[in-house]
Amino acid sequence: MDTADTLTAVRLDPFGRDQHAENARLREAGPAVLVELPGGVVVWAITRHDTLQDLLADPRVGKNPRLWNTFNEGRLPEGWPLLNFVTVPGMVTADGEDHRRLRGLVSQAFTPRRIAELQPAIEARAEALLDGVELLEGEFDLREHFAYPLPMQVIGELLGLPPKQQDELHALSDTLVSSSATPEAALGAQRGLFALLASVVAAKRAEPGDDLTTDLIHAREADDRLSEEELVGTLLLMLVAGHETTLNLITNAVRALLAHPEQLRLVLDGEQPWSAVVEETLRHDSPVGQFPLRYAVEDIEVGGVLIRRGEALLASYAAAGRDPGHYPDADRFDLTRQPARHLSLGHGPHFCLGSGLARMEAETALRGLFGRFPSLALADGPAPEPIGSFVSNSVRVLRVRKA
Repeated sequence: MDTADTLTAVRLDPFGRDQHAENARLREAGPAVLVELPGGVVVWAITRHDTLQDLLADPRVGKNPRLWNTFNEGRLPEGWPLLNFVTVPGMVTADGEDHRRLRGLVSQAFTPRRIAELQPAIEARAEALLDGVELLEGEFDLREHFAYPLPMQVIGELLGLPPKQQDELHALSDTLVSSSATPEAALGAQRGLFALLASVVAAKRAEPGDDLTTDLIHAREADDRLSEEELVGTLLLMLVAGHETTLNLITNAVRALLAHPEQLRLVLDGEQPWSAVVEETLRHDSPVGQFPLRYAVEDIEVGGVLIRRGEALLASYAAAGRDPGHYPDADRFDLTRQPARHLSLGHGPHFCLGSGLARMEAETALRGLFGRFPSLALADGPAPEPIGSFVSNSVRVLRVRKA
């Protein structure tokens, strides 16, 4: 049986220049493929739908980086760009009782009622942004003028973030999730984000508001509350997941619809709901390409290879979404696909707590955009450039025109 010692690792492109072609090659190589991340860090990419679904819910796989041999033995290169991403304190790096405790505390503030109450405000923000788009002449970047500001404003208001800091927080979170950032940039982004979010927590302690940050400060279970470090780590997770993921989802959905006008017509004619666009986009062009990291708690056999205890796993959501072994004609964007189930919002204990909000925002954004501009079209020119990360999957700019 093959192990990490007997295989040659496939080097992943840190700039994600052709993620889907790379993912196809990884799937061909097997359900668990040894890959090299930036800095020469070697992990197992889990590339196929059924295998990934099983491992995401498998108790033999954990999220705490203390389970990772490479981390514990000090073998990570100095300034490794993803270090801060995989060690941020909070739900995303907790297991077992620690994870249940944190998720229980956070879920008190992230209730379906609160999310449902956001619907009118999200619709109003979308319409206001589209009013601005109405004034634009010629070609424009849909990502900059619509897909980015909507989720940033929504998560900013939800968390009670000062509007003047939202652009800075966006730039810092972009750097944090980048697999191609320099060590200095990654460390600076981490310090900047933690400092800004710590100042938000301090301000809300002094002057509570009607927002999630205040709710998280006061959330308790028996005599238990979030520590200061857990508070800031939770806010960081919500900030990145709450706007980066939704920004990519909206951008990818618009790009797919404009590239497949026959699919757009199905929605405009009422034959398919906007929810079908969101789910098929999540499957076909996952906003998160590869999510680092999980760790084997004990030896695990996967598809003829042995993943040893303490080795790391990469959840290849974008690869699993186009697995031909699970989805017929997997590369085709098809709103009539049944069922359109996918793993792009996670699975198992770490399933995305904000999935309802992400879906609502994306549906609202798409309905409003194409309701206002049903003849929207892609601008002429070369294909859009990827954003430069194998973690985050979208394009830097999406130039469109109002026909």
